[in-house]
Amino acid sequence: DELYGRQQGSWILMDFIEMTSRLSQEDLGTRLALMHAAEPLRDEARGGKRRKKDDDGNDAAAAAAEEGDGDEVGDGDGDGDGEEEDRPPQFGFQVENTIGATPQPNGWMDSWLAFYRDRRLLHQLELAGDAKLLRLADKVLDQRLPELLEGVGKEIKPSILHGDLWSGNMAATREKRTGLDKAVIFDPACYYGHSEAEFGMSWCANFTEQFWGAYREIVPEEPGWKERWELYKLYHYLNHFNLFGSSYYYQCEDILRKFN
Repeated sequence: DELYGRQQGSWILMDFIEMTSRLSQEDLGTRLALMHAAEPLRDEARGGKRRKKDDDGNDAAAAAAEEGDGDEVGDGDGDGDGEEEDRPPQFGFQVENTIGATPQPNGWMDSWLAFYRDRRLLHQLELAGDAKLLRLADKVLDQRLPELLEGVGKEIKPSILHGDLWSGNMAATREKRTGLDKAVIFDPACYYGHSEAEFGMSWCANFTEQFWGAYREIVPEEPGWKERWELYKLYHYLNHFNLFGSSYYYQCEDILRKFN
């Protein structure tokens, strides 16, 4: 058409943000922590009472009504809402997306351990197809990762993550209402995951003491964080190896050897 042309393909429509380099690390830490601590918007990530689904993901009550006489199926209290089940919070996202040019699978899973192992580390390792890395990863995926996640001092709950947070994906913008600069992040690879996983790209983010001080006021550090941090970096080093080649191989091998 006149505006978008007739070529096939995809496009994305986004709000315009006038960005500046006047980024306050303290403000960034506060805003990111509030984002991680916020109640998830997606029902899957919140958990709790949900309409029961059949094996194909369809509404079980509606399917039962179609197979029956067409009457509405209720949950026994007369409100016609259908069957409900109590579901745990899940990790993932409503769509598959990419991190850089790499496909990033996001199918919902009840377990953060299973999600990070299968949808993140194993996915990147299989894309790499390197026999040495796969061999080194066996113990890490089967033994060390479960041990390190068990060391978290509380239940791991889904937080919305930017997913690819490095210095090139953060800036500041002037808030019209107050005239003050506020931190913004953009170009995400979003999913619901463990808040600590957000910092897997921190080797490229230049977070300062002011950032960490503000962040930790809202999201306190959990026992074993620095060891888990290494395995959260591993996902991004593997992705960089798959995208950019052998210059990132050593970092992948080094982290895997640390945990063998």
